[in-house]
Amino acid sequence: MANFGIGTQGRLMASQYQFRPMTAADLTLVRQWLTQPHVKEWWGDPDEQFGLVSEDMTHPAMDQYIVARENQPFGYLQCYQMTEWNTGFGPQPDGARGIDQMIGEADMINCGHGSAFIRAFTDALLAHGTPRVVTDPDPDNARAIRAYEKAGFVRDRLVDTPDGIALLMVRNA
Repeated sequence: MANFGIGTQGRLMASQYQFRPMTAADLTLVRQWLTQPHVKEWWGDPDEQFGLVSEDMTHPAMDQYIVARENQPFGYLQCYQMTEWNTGFGPQPDGARGIDQMIGEADMINCGHGSAFIRAFTDALLAHGTPRVVTDPDPDNARAIRAYEKAGFVRDRLVDTPDGIALLMVRNA
């Protein structure tokens, strides 16, 4: 089980990864990541996505983190209450959470970091009482699907979301 507690300076610690609450000071870095070709391929228009990420900073049902390894930021993770953003996923248990993330630094992809930090983060959520964690990658995003499966998620079904057809994947406590 991952060590997931409050570390120094309010950071969430899980295994070898740190999940620091995102602040306005991080927006420049997130904007930069959204323009990277490997991110744009799946996240879409950087300006549109930057607007959504920025707006979500004040939403009470959304938690946003900068993911780091050895204190070097390399990714973004958002974790939200399903009651606020259940877009075609069907009934979910009370307390279920949804996640989305990206690895912004190109030299960190295809190294196992995605599945490792997703597993660490979801292990901690489940250990602290979250009954289910869901995510919805594009069905053509084989790299993301592999990472989620390695992190313990299972394929549930195709769902129709406002962004198009997605593969609902779930991990239960």
